[in-house]
Amino acid sequence: MSTLAVVEEILRETAVPMSVREIVERAGLRLPSKSKTPDTVVARDLSMDIKRKGETSLFVRTSPGRYTLRMLAGLVIANDGAAATVRPAAAPTSMSALPQRKPAAAAPSAPRARDSDVQGGGFAG
Repeated sequence: MSTLAVVEEILRETAVPMSVREIVERAGLRLPSKSKTPDTVVARDLSMDIKRKGETSLFVRTSPGRYTLRMLAGLVIANDGAAATVRPAAAPTSMSALPQRKPAAAAPSAPRARDSDVQGGGFAG
C-alpha cells in the first residue's frame, strides 16, 4: 500500500483536517516507508500530489502543515463535547489567490571613494 493510500484511509476515518505529525502517529507501521523521518516523507508525498494533480488531487492543504481529503474540505466537524456537528467551512485559499507582494527595493549603494578621497596610500610599516 502506498504512502498516499494510507494517508487517504486515515483521513477518511477521521474526517477532519490533520497535521502531518498526527497522520504519521495514527498510521504507525502501516506506512510503507521505513524512513527515519516519516513526517518528511508524508509531507513531501502530499505536497507533490497536490502540486502535480492540482484540482484533481484527492488531498487539499487546509492550512500550513494540515491536510484533508478534497471531498471533505467543505465540511468541518465541530465537537463541543456533547455531540459532533457538521457545518460548512470556508473554501481553502489557493496560493495564487493571495495578493502579490511588491519586489523589495534595492538597497542604496554607498558612494564609491575616489582616489583623491583616499588618505595615505601605502602600506603601514
